[in-house]
Amino acid sequence: MTRRAICFDLDGTLVDSLPDIIGGFRSAIAEQGLPVPGADEVRPWIGRPLLDMFAALAPEGDGEVLSAAYKRIYPQRFTQHTRPFDETVHVLEELRSRGYLLAVTTTKHSPMARDLVTALGLADLLDHVQGTDGFPAKPAPDVIERALSALDAEGTWMVGDTTHDVHAGAAAGLRTYAVCRPEATHDRATLASAHPDRLEESLLPLLDLV
Repeated sequence: MTRRAICFDLDGTLVDSLPDIIGGFRSAIAEQGLPVPGADEVRPWIGRPLLDMFAALAPEGDGEVLSAAYKRIYPQRFTQHTRPFDETVHVLEELRSRGYLLAVTTTKHSPMARDLVTALGLADLLDHVQGTDGFPAKPAPDVIERALSALDAEGTWMVGDTTHDVHAGAAAGLRTYAVCRPEATHDRATLASAHPDRLEESLLPLLDLV
């Protein structure tokens, strides 16, 4: 019997983590004495690799130095404000009760992603946590394909809050479910431009599709 899996982005999809992420980026830039971008400038870049983000947000800085600063600062604050969204635990529990394997597929490196889901009490609801470890980041499908291979499962849905999630899911041959909350990284119009199979305001409607 083929095992079925659902892949989830982490930040902005399962957990409301943007304030801690944005704060970490702004602190890393400030620490180097560079002009600090506003939160609204940082937000659209979340979910991209660190070097890409710093190249856009602090082009006059050294991307490697800034990335190292962020990697040091963020773990010190990554649960100050970060919490699972209200429906996250219910949705994960219900999907598991229906026999689905559940994976996180995130641009974070795997150790950091595992530390975060563990700190937030989600680890026992997930079958695999796959970060982007030395291979192309979303919108490339690699992180999804790695997770499905680890689970030895057939992917059904990719769930995320950015166009990168939607494009990666489509490239991996999954149906795509975009979440557009007020806290989402990409707004509704931006998400719609990626043509997800479903565009919803929370995770709850996913339960009617599986």
